[in-house]
Amino acid sequence: MLDYAAPLKDMEFVIGELIGFQGINNLRGCEDVTPDLCHAVLEEASRLAREELAPLNRRGDIEGSHLEGGIVRTPTGWKEAYQAFKEGGWSGLAVSSEYGGQGLPKVVASAVSEMWDSSNLSFALCPLLSAGAIEAIECHGNDRIKAMFLHKLVTGEWSGTMNLTEPQAGSDLSTVTTKAEPEGDHFRIKGTKIYITYGDHDLTENIIHLVLARLPGAPEGTKGISLFAVPKFLVKDDGSIGERNEVHCLSLEEKLGIHASPTAVMSYGEDKGAVGYLVGEENRGLMHMFTMMNNARHAVGREGLAISESAYQLALQYAMERKQGNAIGTATQATIVEHSDVKRMLMRMKALTEAMRGLTYTCAYAFDVAERATDEEECSRASRRGDLLTPVVKGWCTDNAQIVASLGVQIHGGMGFVEETGAAQYMRDARILPIYEGTNGIQALDLMGRKTLRDGGQAVSELFEDMENTLSRLGQLDLTNIETAFRESLEHLKEVLDWIKSNAGNNTLCNSAASHYLELMGITCGGWMLAKSAIVAADQLAQDPTDVKFYERKMITVDFYAQQVMPETGSLKDKIISGSQLISDMKLEAFA
Repeated sequence: MLDYAAPLKDMEFVIGELIGFQGINNLRGCEDVTPDLCHAVLEEASRLAREELAPLNRRGDIEGSHLEGGIVRTPTGWKEAYQAFKEGGWSGLAVSSEYGGQGLPKVVASAVSEMWDSSNLSFALCPLLSAGAIEAIECHGNDRIKAMFLHKLVTGEWSGTMNLTEPQAGSDLSTVTTKAEPEGDHFRIKGTKIYITYGDHDLTENIIHLVLARLPGAPEGTKGISLFAVPKFLVKDDGSIGERNEVHCLSLEEKLGIHASPTAVMSYGEDKGAVGYLVGEENRGLMHMFTMMNNARHAVGREGLAISESAYQLALQYAMERKQGNAIGTATQATIVEHSDVKRMLMRMKALTEAMRGLTYTCAYAFDVAERATDEEECSRASRRGDLLTPVVKGWCTDNAQIVASLGVQIHGGMGFVEETGAAQYMRDARILPIYEGTNGIQALDLMGRKTLRDGGQAVSELFEDMENTLSRLGQLDLTNIETAFRESLEHLKEVLDWIKSNAGNNTLCNSAASHYLELMGITCGGWMLAKSAIVAADQLAQDPTDVKFYERKMITVDFYAQQVMPETGSLKDKIISGSQLISDMKLEAFA
């Protein structure tokens, strides 16, 4: 099993050297976010991840959560771990101090959350959903709802959930049938929701469910959906917990992975209806829920990064210890890390993970700038950047997690296929990531439509400008390998963007190319992150840094990505431009 060690130096490299504290300190409320403060926060988070969460990961996988007598019970040790999490104030890390949070930037909070995800993904899903609920209520709730729910959510005393899916309404939320009837200063909610992560559990004294439902006379489709906050227990005027609301867990799903995370079928309103409170405006619930969904989509992409980090650490640990076969040219038995194919697999795991970390943190920083910058145009540009990168982070990072976790199993050989090493759990846990919070096919359509075509390619063009600036800097430093590979990938992406624009009126054709476009964007953006890493590493090595080996390893990783990953963009370009018509024209008879 993995003795998880948070990659603090890599995290601080991205935050402090790729992004830079100068930019962070220019943001409102971030003036005092120093390298020392960041290090102290990350170090303390790493202790919790290592000492409290990681030891429970395997136990949680074996025990799972169970519904007993109407009560959902989490695995042994879960309550104590959550208590430590709550007492540490981790729930409110990036929340405004106005609501009891610590007000740290999202980019720092993302690094902290990566540790929760890496050490124990099933556990981390509870605070992930709470963070989304906090943001949705903070952005769209009225003063009454904020006063009723926010403080306890921020402290971690209560948790939050997201309730969208119904038996007949999965990705297509236009068919939501849950109803909301007005009654005085609240509403009565009736309906059933499925696949509700942490829909019920024994970690917090109350759970605040954010539920999509329809008001009487609401328009059909997505334009007639409203958002409601529905507590498990009613809240009295003084903020204390009152009687049980008509909210109950009917059953828990048996799943391939994330066994300890209770995935619930939830019933609202078996009798009079569950009491709920309108969040935001009537019939604009889906728009309000997107605040929570975008938070969650970025977070799920971060989960892909986190699982990849853990799978890599475990595979490296095993490869350094396992002896099998002889070193080439000798009669000496070698550890498998000395074999070329194992080196290839390990370095692919490492390179993809580092590219994902750079992209995930950069996206989080874009949201920080959008929220905290003082210049309006800077805010707008950052908002477009964050919106553009979110489906890439979610889609590309979670697809990569499948690759990295599978390579981890392969490096273990037969021991990877059995459960005792833990490699199989990472592969099982990772498999949900491309599915929930909008399948990666939906992320690809979002990237193609709303994020590329809707603004005429403005957000993508702005991204290209920044990439060109990086290319110029690479040329100045004579970093030939990454410069050549990155330039070619960027040209492939530009060709595809031109193709997309020229075919913008043909939705079927563009949709046929969407998944390949997302992968092409992901590889190129990942290459951009590693190109920037190479610039930093080259600058540092020229100054004879204390940790020369750290920056030398960065350069090796960059070269591998340039020569082994970025060439894939050429085939993706060809698949899009030459092969999309085949998919678009394909008839159902092809599958008979």
